[in-house]
Amino acid sequence: METNGIEVTNSSPFHAGEQAIQERMSVRAQMERFGSRVIRDHMPDQHREFYGQLPFVFAGHADNAGWPWASILFGQPGFISSDDNRTLQIDALPVAGDPLGESLRENTRIGLLGIELSTRRRNRLSTHLAQHNGDQIQLEVDQAFGNCPQYIQTRELEFLDAEAMPASVVEKLASFDDAARVLIQASDTFFVASHVDNGTDDASEGADVSHRGGRPGFIRVDNDSTLTIPDYLGNNHFNTFGNFIENSRAGLLFVDFENGHLLTVTGTVEILWDTPETEFFEGAQRLWKFHIDHGFRISNALPLRWKLNEFSPNTLLSGTWDEAVRLREADAKKEQWSNYVVADIVEESKDIRSLYLKLQDQPVGKFLPGQFLTVKIPIPGRDAIRTYTVSSAPADPFVRISVKRERSLEDSQPDGLCSNYIHDQIKVGDVIDAKVPCGTFTFDAGETRPAVLIAAGVGITPMVSMARHALIEGVRTRHIRPITLISAARSNTQRAFFDELNSIAAQSDGNIRSLWSLSQIDKELNAGTDYHHHGRISAEFLQAVLPLADYDFYLCGPPGFMQSTYDDLRVLGASDARIFAEEFGPASLTRDNEYSTDDTTLAAATEAIVEFADSHVEQAWSRVDGNLLDFAEAHGLTPEFGCRSGQCGACKTKILSGSVSYTTKPSSPLGADEVLLCCAVPAAEAGSELTKLSLGL
Repeated sequence: METNGIEVTNSSPFHAGEQAIQERMSVRAQMERFGSRVIRDHMPDQHREFYGQLPFVFAGHADNAGWPWASILFGQPGFISSDDNRTLQIDALPVAGDPLGESLRENTRIGLLGIELSTRRRNRLSTHLAQHNGDQIQLEVDQAFGNCPQYIQTRELEFLDAEAMPASVVEKLASFDDAARVLIQASDTFFVASHVDNGTDDASEGADVSHRGGRPGFIRVDNDSTLTIPDYLGNNHFNTFGNFIENSRAGLLFVDFENGHLLTVTGTVEILWDTPETEFFEGAQRLWKFHIDHGFRISNALPLRWKLNEFSPNTLLSGTWDEAVRLREADAKKEQWSNYVVADIVEESKDIRSLYLKLQDQPVGKFLPGQFLTVKIPIPGRDAIRTYTVSSAPADPFVRISVKRERSLEDSQPDGLCSNYIHDQIKVGDVIDAKVPCGTFTFDAGETRPAVLIAAGVGITPMVSMARHALIEGVRTRHIRPITLISAARSNTQRAFFDELNSIAAQSDGNIRSLWSLSQIDKELNAGTDYHHHGRISAEFLQAVLPLADYDFYLCGPPGFMQSTYDDLRVLGASDARIFAEEFGPASLTRDNEYSTDDTTLAAATEAIVEFADSHVEQAWSRVDGNLLDFAEAHGLTPEFGCRSGQCGACKTKILSGSVSYTTKPSSPLGADEVLLCCAVPAAEAGSELTKLSLGL
């Protein structure tokens, strides 16, 4: 049978809507194999025991008019029991005013969600009503399966004396009034019911109720009839969204955990597969809207109270709508300077110091692990612009840059001006101007191919960011990309992030390894724990510690180290296309390219007239004058710059007329009317005797 272009088999545990979304998400075959093993037509013994110890259970059903509703049933532990693995008895009825009370008739399809908030454990059932006798509901199981504990907040339950409670009050709603808005916007949990009935008796159809969790503020009240809700990464069953595909009606239940009130509403949904808003909502895979048709507020409905203990680790990695708005605003200002406060300073090694930076009153814009921060260092008399790779992860509540003190080996050469100022002068509480991190040396934690991160000296900074990010994403996605991080240092006193990387490796369940190569070995160091190789990183060492596999390689360190490691990897058979490097200025690699590329840059002029319009400067340029940044500085101008290699974007300037040729291909994003001064020269104008270039500087 084919439905919506999806081949559906009677033996599948998923109906057509679920299969359609699994196909869309490219997990169809995987979920069919997985689902056939974990979705059963009976309850395992551990599920029967689990339901028997619960004091409450959530139920989903559709009323006579086809509107889905989510409900809660409760009682002392033991109010749910089972005589065998195909039947379940519930000794309870819905609260007064709950639409489920009018739908308890034979063969009503009821979805159940058993959830233990104190342990975050949950299981699901798809059932149909076999019999309703007095206060007992007897159900027959159609499908049973477990659910992961993501986004479930832990809570402790307290029973109140039902006889001492105020009388329940039921109010009918046609929209979200002020009281409903307050409850919804403060909620970190709600329950969604959905329903599919295509006229068959397939076990995959019927009613379902599912848990949704997030930080307070994760549900947006758009107006008095519409909510917008993020959908996070789940178990790939797509039970709820699969039902939405077949039937766009849904029911939502909000529990006031502190006061025992209920808000239950039913309406229609629309799935927003691709919308720019998703990009700025942390953790959202997609969004969906709920439009209320009608509902009920049931005050004093429950003699139950719950105390919030802690948020789920997954919840803490997700966003809120307020944060999404602020992230969008920050992204719009990513080219602007912002005030970062130095919140902490940590000495990582003898030569490397970390600054923990936080923005005042706004979040840092979105960035990727491996990118760099462009900063203004307030050197006395002037601001110096530099770029430092971020060593924190994007999900961290701070931006960390880790700076090596640069000391000259020759008396005739000065020490590093900015690095020494950072080490000697900057203190906690100082304010530094910086932009949103950017750069092209980035890492995809969702990739399945194992990665090898190879660093020397302060080149370890982007690698720490990548490893931290991979571990954090592992919590959210339940997948940690395999990583081997190989770091080189002269000695253990110059080795940075040793303990942090060991901690990351220990928390990764064996998915992340941290290995060290030291040039100097002190006698108190233990091989295999304090270091793993004596000497420089060599082809032989790489071959010894890396099992045969197809890797992505990431390199960062001094120029000689980068080139020799690249050459070793090529000798070992690594593809040039699989070797990624942090290449700043003189650290650029000489690559053995396997694929030719077309050079589409314009031809450079021999001579030109260059106008800096804002400064009212017009001068003759020739090839001996070098790039436009050098030329501007030679004529007394002080444009901003950082990397001088086309990566940081600090020297970006408007082109008012004319065109440019790039001596080095820039990696910083540019508009059609923008130029990076540090790697561009005037371009020749065909058919013109005199080349003219006008810049907004």
